[in-house]
Amino acid sequence: MQRMGQVIGLKPEIIPEYKKIHAAVWPEILALLSDCNITNYSIYLREPENLLFAYWEYVGSDWKADVAKMGANAKMKEWWVITDPMQVPLPVRKDGEWWAKMEEVFHMD
Repeated sequence: MQRMGQVIGLKPEIIPEYKKIHAAVWPEILALLSDCNITNYSIYLREPENLLFAYWEYVGSDWKADVAKMGANAKMKEWWVITDPMQVPLPVRKDGEWWAKMEEVFHMD
């Protein structure tokens, strides 16, 4: 199992809508995340900075294949059409990143 964390900005004017859609994530999206070996997924909001922090655990063996599977899914593409314009990628993220990956520096079970 691999723990993963990422961060991105959120447009302040859409915070209520972002919370609303995440209170009722489409069942197809939840099923796809599970099918792609993602478990224990949470998204946190930090205000007033308007930062989202996402955490999940990856229990699969081929992250690249699972990410490609998610990206090819029509329902996920539809979800991203809604959520991506709400987000503000960090200017210091690496090339090719939307959400900026974070390094785990401490963990305790």
